Amino acid sequence: MNGDANRQDFVVRFRATELEAREGICSVAERLIRQGLAAERTGDVEIALAEAINNVVEHAYSGIEPGQIQVCCRLLADNLEIRIHDRGKPMPDGNLPSGDPIVPADLPEGGFGWFLIRQLVNEIEYQRLGQGNLLSLRFDLPSRPKA
Repeated sequence: MNGDANRQDFVVRFRATELEAREGICSVAERLIRQGLAAERTGDVEIALAEAINNVVEHAYSGIEPGQIQVCCRLLADNLEIRIHDRGKPMPDGNLPSGDPIVPADLPEGGFGWFLIRQLVNEIEYQRLGQGNLLSLRFDLPSRPKA
């Protein structure tokens, strides 16, 4: 057990559709703000979450019935941990895309998301667990007042 008295956990679930994903991301952002996360940092989290979840909707569930996406959030005094679970297709080769810096003019439609996610998070990890995917994101947080 962590023993952190400031720990605040919550889970948001929604179907992997564009509309429900957008609503789910907004729900996560609203909960984080209510729990005291600064609006600026919440904006960073929302952007990274939108990019990651958009990839689940567009790629993990491409050509198959949209399933559930579960977003588990753990807000601690010094960081925010987010775990995104889905039961869609695995990442190509079972690995995260590199997210290397790219020249925007060279980009096709899309292609900037993983670079952007990596710029906004402090740690990222992908695992294929059985028939599901788990993407873990960690955001370091500046000291914040106790709730």
